[in-house]
Amino acid sequence: MGSLVHVKEATVITPSDQTPSSVLPLSALDSQLFLRFTIEYLLVYPPVSDPDYSLSSRLKSALSRALVPYFPFSGRVREKPDGGGGLEVNCRGQGALFLEAVSDILTCLDFQKPPRHVTSWRKLLSLHVIDVLAGAPPLVVQLTWLRDGGAALAVGVNHCVSDGIGSAEFLTLFADLSKDSLSQTELRRKHLWDRQLLMPSPTRDSLSHPEFNRVPDLCGFVNRFNAERLVPTSVVFERQKLNELKKLMSRLGEFNSKHTSFEVLSAHVWRSWARSLNLPSNQILKLLFSINIRDRVKPSLPSGFYGNAFVVGCAQTTVKDLTEKGLSYATMLVKQAKERVGDDYVRSVVEAVSKERASPDSVGVLILSQWSRLGLEKLDFGLGKPVHIGSVCCDRYCLLLPVPERSDAVKVMVAVPSSAVDTYENLVTSPNA
Repeated sequence: MGSLVHVKEATVITPSDQTPSSVLPLSALDSQLFLRFTIEYLLVYPPVSDPDYSLSSRLKSALSRALVPYFPFSGRVREKPDGGGGLEVNCRGQGALFLEAVSDILTCLDFQKPPRHVTSWRKLLSLHVIDVLAGAPPLVVQLTWLRDGGAALAVGVNHCVSDGIGSAEFLTLFADLSKDSLSQTELRRKHLWDRQLLMPSPTRDSLSHPEFNRVPDLCGFVNRFNAERLVPTSVVFERQKLNELKKLMSRLGEFNSKHTSFEVLSAHVWRSWARSLNLPSNQILKLLFSINIRDRVKPSLPSGFYGNAFVVGCAQTTVKDLTEKGLSYATMLVKQAKERVGDDYVRSVVEAVSKERASPDSVGVLILSQWSRLGLEKLDFGLGKPVHIGSVCCDRYCLLLPVPERSDAVKVMVAVPSSAVDTYENLVTSPNA
């Protein structure tokens, strides 16, 4: 899509006021090997009758102001010199990158369906940071004016510096500043580094962490996902569809009213994905998903903490059991994975990733990330509410996304191998199949 998006200007944006010149340590959770990538948000805004092309200037100003409380976003991430594998942020006000671009072809309507290819929208964030330790800014923003007068705003945030909840809080501040609409509550809000709260603590009893265990690859799983063309899919689950999934469990006499929509939906997507791939019955599969630990550790993390405050939940079973034992079994596995996570579990994870550099494997794994609770659908930078929320690229990692104007709906986006896409879409849209 290189010829469809043309970057007109690239500007380094520095904090609008003086910020501390320091080196800040990242926590053991921040420094995990599998988090060394960029979270890439994509927000699409509808055409307006009189496009406000001064928006670019206002966004730059707002970004500069937002970088004062969030000054580490204008620093640079690097490895600690002690050789232990930990990371730190060198904060010297180096700045974030702001790009302004135009598209010859893309319109808002193009985002109503999934992209044709996983990287079709790649150039909507033209600086693709492959190595987050190579000196690139931890924050990149690109405003792209679309052919119909709409706009796409893409934001890349170094995952080592912030998790989804933290980066969404930053985006909320950025949006409010762009409209000069900060409430008194927001003006008083703290934006806390405090990474020492998640540093390794004295050794505790060792706990089992299935998310880090390796399993045999009985079917060339990894090679298949690397070699076969992946096809983006997008399915919206309205409240009615979510209720149907719960009723399906109820008809089987296995419904538990305490199961959340997340547990049921993620279990259904996992089963549909697994059934579509036609894997050996004894292949072990894992569903990995993030679990917010802000209120699961003791003491709770303070409000405004924007570091990586999650651990990876792991539901694990064989293909045979996942496909034959039904939705209630898969939902139970997801629920149990969540219930395992308490303060001791979190501290044990911190020890494992710090001392052993433990990291999830990719064999038999579906990774699911819930963006539907981050408030992204509310982000108004002066163009109204977004009409599309997602990631710049559709990957094999599954995203649960908010649906604009439908607060009780969830969009499921994931790329699956071309040989399995028809079966997956049939299964995920037909719970009784």
